[in-house]
Amino acid sequence: MLFILLFFFGNTIPPAKPAAAVAANTPHEQKKIESEKLLTHAKERLTPQQLERVTSLENSVKRGDVKNQQLRVYKTLASFWEDSVRLFEPYAYYTAEAAKLENSEKSLTFAAHLFLTNLKTEADPPMQNWLATNAKDLFQRALEVNPANDSSKVGLGACYIFGSISDNPMEGISLIREVIQRDPNNLFAHLILGLGGVRSGQFDKAIEHFETIVKKQPENLEAVLNLAETFDQKGDKENAIKWYKIVKGKIPNPEVQKELETRIKALQ
Repeated sequence: MLFILLFFFGNTIPPAKPAAAVAANTPHEQKKIESEKLLTHAKERLTPQQLERVTSLENSVKRGDVKNQQLRVYKTLASFWEDSVRLFEPYAYYTAEAAKLENSEKSLTFAAHLFLTNLKTEADPPMQNWLATNAKDLFQRALEVNPANDSSKVGLGACYIFGSISDNPMEGISLIREVIQRDPNNLFAHLILGLGGVRSGQFDKAIEHFETIVKKQPENLEAVLNLAETFDQKGDKENAIKWYKIVKGKIPNPEVQKELETRIKALQ
């Protein structure tokens, strides 16, 4: 979704091949992205000085026998890729490696949601698979630490819905519905089911979920954006315009406001 993509830390490293080429070459098989190849590709963007620093840090991980030393290096690498280079994938990868070593619910769920946030708006199937596979592993580890965490259960379900990691997306939907049955006010569950509804073309169901969120959290920008775009996709121009105008009033970014105004005029 165009407007949501502008507000979330999205994918910054292109896949080795366009999605169309992958689909043409492997019609019955999902091509997977390997983390090592992804990291190698990311390093091609570094200056010689940056590459030297990264290589030194990576080598210190291989030599380190002490867990705390490895944890410190992983966190340093994550910060480097986030702050100095601004590339999401290596940042998320090393954040995940640190979380696995630390093995706390907080660190595991933080890392898992990094992957899931990008997964929700990722269009390339191989990258969807990479994001979902990593998020799934982290959510499962978090649930081993705290089996009662409904947010992690919803996150795990989302991996199946958006990630091209299962032939049966209902596996993920069932996990999330179990949470909503216990807690009808779980807004994260409503968000994921709403996004899943949009993905499957069930716009009325998606709208119900997004409206549930907006009624309880009027300032939830992600839900408001999705509500506007879902009405738009459904062909309900009146409500699409209404919610796009509401979105416009909540976003100070002039560039986004301009795009919203263009869309509103196109619908009038």
